[in-house]
Amino acid sequence: MVNTNPYNKMLEDKIMTATQEELTLMLYEGGIKFLNRAIMAAEKKDVTTAHAMILKTQDVVREFQLTLDHQYAISKEFDALYDYMHRRLVEANLRKDLEILNEVLDMFREFRDTWKEAMKLAKAT
Repeated sequence: MVNTNPYNKMLEDKIMTATQEELTLMLYEGGIKFLNRAIMAAEKKDVTTAHAMILKTQDVVREFQLTLDHQYAISKEFDALYDYMHRRLVEANLRKDLEILNEVLDMFREFRDTWKEAMKLAKAT
């Protein structure tokens, strides 16, 4: 079956033509989007949607862990942070804990903002 949704086609094209740096940024943005949806769902007591969005966020975190380049010393620190985020998401999912979800959301935003800044600096050199 062919997907005829023009938005999905545009998104697919964007992903297929993105640089590694842009793909990383998209992952951070996706994690933020999923967390925002999980928080809204948890606030409405929609446990099914909250659960699904938290699982999607966990998938994003695991993708970051799987793609870490361990030849750099900083990778060990990132791996530990991603592991922490993943464990917190599991804990949040068990209780639909808004405080934990907001904690991880703040971490995602900080990572994203730092990554955007790094991309700007890399372009400037």
